[in-house]
Amino acid sequence: MPDQSADSGYALLRNPRLNKGSAFSEEERRALDLEGLLPPVPTTLGLQVARIHAELGNLDNDLQKYLLLSDLQARNETLFYAVLMSDPASFMPLVYTPTVGEACQKFDHIFRASRGFYLPITARGRLKELLDNWPMKDVRFIVVTDGERILGLGDLGVGGMGIPIGKLALYTACAGVPPEYCLPITLDVGTNNESLLEDPLYLGLRQHRVRGADYMTFINEFVQAVQVLYPKCCIQWEDFANINAVPILETYRDKVCTYNDDIQGTAAVALAGMYGALRISGQKLTDQRFLFLGGGSAATGIAELISQAMALEGLDIAAARARNTLFDINGLMVRSRTDLADFQKPFALDHAPVSTFVEAVRALRPTGIIGVSTVPKLFNQRVIEAMAEINERPIIFPYSNPTSRSECTAEEAYRWSGGRAIFASGSPFGPVEIAGKILVPGQGNNVYIFPAMGMAVFATEATRVTEEMFIVAAKAVAEQVTDKSLATGLIYPPQSQIFQASLHVAARVAEYIFDHNLARIERPADIAGLIASRVYHPAYAA
Repeated sequence: MPDQSADSGYALLRNPRLNKGSAFSEEERRALDLEGLLPPVPTTLGLQVARIHAELGNLDNDLQKYLLLSDLQARNETLFYAVLMSDPASFMPLVYTPTVGEACQKFDHIFRASRGFYLPITARGRLKELLDNWPMKDVRFIVVTDGERILGLGDLGVGGMGIPIGKLALYTACAGVPPEYCLPITLDVGTNNESLLEDPLYLGLRQHRVRGADYMTFINEFVQAVQVLYPKCCIQWEDFANINAVPILETYRDKVCTYNDDIQGTAAVALAGMYGALRISGQKLTDQRFLFLGGGSAATGIAELISQAMALEGLDIAAARARNTLFDINGLMVRSRTDLADFQKPFALDHAPVSTFVEAVRALRPTGIIGVSTVPKLFNQRVIEAMAEINERPIIFPYSNPTSRSECTAEEAYRWSGGRAIFASGSPFGPVEIAGKILVPGQGNNVYIFPAMGMAVFATEATRVTEEMFIVAAKAVAEQVTDKSLATGLIYPPQSQIFQASLHVAARVAEYIFDHNLARIERPADIAGLIASRVYHPAYAA
């Protein structure tokens, strides 16, 4: 029975962490002053889940389903997670990409109950004071955004809050991280989106984005406040623009427990896809050459992690980086270009300029192409056919999301390659039939990585998140793909098994954490058992 010293009566029904709704027993209703406030016959959590499934089934619009689930999370957290965890594969597209993209775009027009925490730059000097207003005092995970580069949709200001909320919901639904330890945060430094600034319903600061030293001072105050208030907390940076994402990660990665999912999580899931693809092609990682469409932090993050993985297999790091090449709006990244950022320069080639992507494919003869451009349809028929001419099993990874931003569809990649492409994408695509064979496209979704990383950090109370932990995670994802799945072209574990897959990855990463003395707790005899013991199960307290 819930603690009577906590909320009771009418207030209890509005406390999402304690509310059971119609599942309060008759005894609880009498003891907690709930009689008359609910329909008279108690129900079970299972029946409540069935009711929500039925409500969702009556809706034909994914945004409406998102809003129904958001309202549920705001009033009954246990039921919300019971619903999500009843079928994670079905609910991931509703609480995260692609539906969350539309929700973020319409955030100011569909805003209901506030969730998470907002820190405006106008509160500089008082961030610790503001953060102390959060009711939970042992926060272990913060997912934070400044809303500047939301998915492939651009600057959405405070509307980006949907991303931290969605990410943390998946921490719990896909890996069992207890929700009470999770805090979504939006840093409001303004927006350069003029349509938002002119919208009377916009909920953020009506000013252009703060840049430079003032911005980094604000970020530093935030990080320091977190360290003081939540010393065991891991900060996950999400959807920051390249100009800020890279320096923030470089500044703090060796000082606090932190990582950037767009850079490192995306890199790990891409590397996991590579390992899966190589099981189909029978080749070695060190023999691959990858050409990236896009030159931002996601592209360089993937390129660097692949390079580090190649180095672990014996290749010189400079030679490894030379096998990972970038192509952006200004063409192939070559050393003669004067517009390259420092984080791009390690991947610049000593090569003549190349202005079109298909020409770059023909010149460099990559074994795989990876799309992180957020520009749709750039893996066109000429590109896919060129890859198929060069490779028996071309690797085609259009990772941009949401779906409207994908560089190509699964059907396009399979048909234009004669069914020979090894395909994975950032957004979901259905099975494709080619010459009587059903091919199942994989979704290179970061959900294979970040919830498991979160559980590993939570269970071990890790002090740092290192680059090698993402290589360990990638290998742990790939080793779970069955030969039966590979035969259909699927190079990731089925999303229907995401929870079990995440616990496996978490155990592998936790083992690395203990091996490298990064844990705050003593090493247990059974690491998988430790992970299992920390898993959140949505059930009402007795």
